[in-house]
Amino acid sequence: MKYRIAVAALTLALSGANAANAQVQPQDRINAALSRARGAGIPVALLESKMAEGKAKGIPLERIAAAIERREGALERASQALRGNPGDTASLSVGADAIESGVNEAVLKAVAEDAPRDRRTVAIATLTQLVQQGDLPAAALAKVRNALKRGPDALTNLPSEGSNGNGRGRGSSNGQGQGNSGGRGGSESGPPAAVPSPGKPPQASKPDKSGNSNAGGNNGSSNPPGRGRQ
Repeated sequence: MKYRIAVAALTLALSGANAANAQVQPQDRINAALSRARGAGIPVALLESKMAEGKAKGIPLERIAAAIERREGALERASQALRGNPGDTASLSVGADAIESGVNEAVLKAVAEDAPRDRRTVAIATLTQLVQQGDLPAAALAKVRNALKRGPDALTNLPSEGSNGNGRGRGSSNGQGQGNSGGRGGSESGPPAAVPSPGKPPQASKPDKSGNSNAGGNNGSSNPPGRGRQ
């Protein structure tokens, strides 16, 4: 019993300490992220603008700190991937967007190497859009490489082409399903000849003693077979 009381007291003490630290912790986390960015050669303006945006929207400082830390990590990874392919701040920013969207450093480095410097930012942004639309990073990279060969307009229009392509793929699948359904419908349009039509007794489809089929000989007449009149 005494042990449980001691554990409870310790838990409450730690909770109080954490609550006290939480009041200053978010700003400390932000300052640490800014310090890491400076050490990695990342313009801190990319983080400060995000922090100012969060404060303007009234977002709690705890959430702002988490966003700054996450963004700083993405910027650092993007900076490593783009190393050897120097670009402007915009390229680094869209590179971080790509990282946060699920693009790995190898794919980001590849697109940066393939794209001319004046089209690098657009190429990375296009790659990110394709991944956000559902393409795998490797597939998106192949599309961007192909568009780079076709010119600036092809690169700019690529995200909309990707959306239309996905729609066509879904349509093809549905079309195939409808075709199969139609085939089944054709084979099941009516009962086999040996099965009597609704409302007629089974013997109506059986041949009489003369060998003629009543179903074929009556031609829809309501008169009973000749044998029935005798």
